[in-house]
Amino acid sequence: MICVDIDEITPCLKDPITGEVIDTEVIRVRRKSFLQKYNKKNGWYVAWDSLVKDHEIYALVIKGTVDIQGLVAIKNDQEMGALYVAWMVAAPFNNPQIVDQKRYLGVGGHLFAIAATKSEEYGYDCEMMGFAANSQLEEHYVNSFGAIRIHMLHPYQILIPAESGHQIKEVYTYEWTDEEL
Repeated sequence: MICVDIDEITPCLKDPITGEVIDTEVIRVRRKSFLQKYNKKNGWYVAWDSLVKDHEIYALVIKGTVDIQGLVAIKNDQEMGALYVAWMVAAPFNNPQIVDQKRYLGVGGHLFAIAATKSEEYGYDCEMMGFAANSQLEEHYVNSFGAIRIHMLHPYQILIPAESGHQIKEVYTYEWTDEEL
């Protein structure tokens, strides 16, 4: 389920109060024990530790820390011929469904950029597909990123075409680390 909003197209995260730009990194998360604290009870929509077995999980963090701003779970889906985004969620303190004032702007777009990068690595030319959480988010992705409604497996199934995936990837800047959690 893709549950993020695209609030501001900004290369780095941005503090909405001060305007300060915050550098980010991407860390692969493999440890189920680490992900146990990221669950539905505390605003992460799903028990992230249950996703480790069948998905690659990446965390968007503040550079030099493990301060997680959002998580994305992806799968190389050769049958569909695209990268499958199983889950994409901003941290509860960056989620407008949970808080009135986000800590940082730009989290949702960064998570899409991470997925686009992995899509390109798997040979799908930045194309990706997944299920928007609801009709409002589906419309939001259509308007923000040129998502295409495909509705084959889910009422809000979308495809981010290659051209849009490349545009997303080009906007956002972050470093990939070799560090894993």
